[in-house]
Amino acid sequence: MKIFITMEAQQRRNLLTLFAAGLLFWSSLASMLPALPPYIEDMGGTTQQVGIVMGSFAIGLLVFRQSLGHLADHHSRKLVLLIGTIVVAIAPLGYLFADSMAWLIAIRVFHGVSLAAFTTGYIALVTDLSPVGQRGELIGYMSLVTPLGMALGPALGGLLEAQAGYNAFFLFSGGLGLCGFVCATQVREPQRVQGAQQKTAKLTFKGFWQLLASPRLRIPALVLLLAGLAFGGVSTFSALYIRATNVDLNAGWFFTATAIGSFGMRLIAGRASDYYGRGVFITGSLICYGVALSLFSQAQTPQAFLLIGLIQGSGAGVLLPLMIALISDRSGAHERGRVFSACIAGFDLGIAIAGPVGGTIAQPLGYPGIFLCAAGLIVLALIIFTTQSSKTFSHSLRFALGRERDIYVYREVES
Repeated sequence: MKIFITMEAQQRRNLLTLFAAGLLFWSSLASMLPALPPYIEDMGGTTQQVGIVMGSFAIGLLVFRQSLGHLADHHSRKLVLLIGTIVVAIAPLGYLFADSMAWLIAIRVFHGVSLAAFTTGYIALVTDLSPVGQRGELIGYMSLVTPLGMALGPALGGLLEAQAGYNAFFLFSGGLGLCGFVCATQVREPQRVQGAQQKTAKLTFKGFWQLLASPRLRIPALVLLLAGLAFGGVSTFSALYIRATNVDLNAGWFFTATAIGSFGMRLIAGRASDYYGRGVFITGSLICYGVALSLFSQAQTPQAFLLIGLIQGSGAGVLLPLMIALISDRSGAHERGRVFSACIAGFDLGIAIAGPVGGTIAQPLGYPGIFLCAAGLIVLALIIFTTQSSKTFSHSLRFALGRERDIYVYREVES
């Protein structure tokens, strides 16, 4: 945490306020994971309908992510951050009035806009405030809002739903989002240099697919797509699988265990990646994540689910922040909002597909089949990353093992 001590007081206060907004946002969003799939099922939804409703969250992500990235680059990171927090505050209230699957899908799409906006604004602001040489370390620390929120939200939300019912749970989730909005209003956006603003204007017409197809971004985007497919399957069906096994475990505690594993690894990996490179840690995270998903399909006891949650969290806790750091390394300040939104769109698309596809798989193969397929996707992501992440096979392998630097690092020194 030495990096925070060396910062100016205003910059440190700004980051802490941003951190508080992120913690409240993720607590609100993550509180839905253990309660919403059973809520849909209790309303009469089939396994496939649960997958469709949960997966429709990513429609809002996909439709609005690129325009929000453009807004963040051309106008204000803070404005995009505020959009995310106000949507996450309003959306849970919509579930209170849901009386059909169509209504649930509509609210879920709207809810997805919150993640598209918040993550785009938050990541861009954190990167803008990060010293270039310590970017991985600061992104690692600031990304702790995700595991902390994933620990607090599901545990508190699952407990509240069990004790007080769905209505109190949805009001609680909306209240967390409202508190996050209040914190976000206090964030001060750093002024970007004029040169970067002019450069942004020149790149306005650079297409979404052209950006994704560039050598520096296509492999990170593809890895995030495959990771999104796996993550979408786990987040949608793990609570239902735990309930189906009849083990004495509130699903919220599984997500809390995942968050604890994620928290511990983020404290270490971000700073270490500044010295040893991003590649070796991304490779390790994919291996860890794949092992956890393979074990998930065999779990039958509370202890097994909690252990798998820790392993899975350790993998995810390294993969996402370091993929973000890798993308940050490969982009300039003038394009960062659009680059993030384009690459993370792969993760969004994966989540969108995972729900309905997983629901279809669950009918003939059961829930274990979903997790085995997710493990296979992570293995595929590992193969692609270790063989295609640089210009040649040999250089890709050396980069993935921490033996070579990243040749796609953006060279502009930002002030």
